[in-house]
Amino acid sequence: MQKAFAVLLSAFTLILSACSLNPNMQGNGEAYLQGEWKQDDVPMQKQLLNYSLHRFNFTCDSVYIEIDSYAKVNSGMDSCMNKGAWKEYVRGTYHQTNDTLRIRGNFCNADFTLKKQAGCFRSGPYDGSFKISKQADSTVQFSSTSNVIPVNLHLIKRTICVPKPI
Repeated sequence: MQKAFAVLLSAFTLILSACSLNPNMQGNGEAYLQGEWKQDDVPMQKQLLNYSLHRFNFTCDSVYIEIDSYAKVNSGMDSCMNKGAWKEYVRGTYHQTNDTLRIRGNFCNADFTLKKQAGCFRSGPYDGSFKISKQADSTVQFSSTSNVIPVNLHLIKRTICVPKPI
């Protein structure tokens, strides 16, 4: 009986030591990404039927994305598509491993609060993976694994991570 209790106690101790609570502070993220980044244009955008321009704001391990989409052909309700131009927003966290940036978050309202209902545009989870090519200190290129058009970004404003409580 004592041997069984000792084995059970050892197993319980092992399980407890393997578990950890989520951190109560925001992570640092990548120092070179901290700040606001903007995409000004897309290669051959005048020839494309639709395209999107991105604006990223990296704050420690959090990211806020503004997506300006344009379409020459209206494939949805005009009250939503606003004559071929509309915005979407994403709030989430990111993690870089080697040359891959993984962003996990949710589509949001313009003030980055979570959407309560779908409405006109995408809602729910956002899961993006990008290969990063750093051209210079103030320019980066994100190549999406789901899109052939690269996202060429330039730095608008550099910030420094000051982790906040979660």
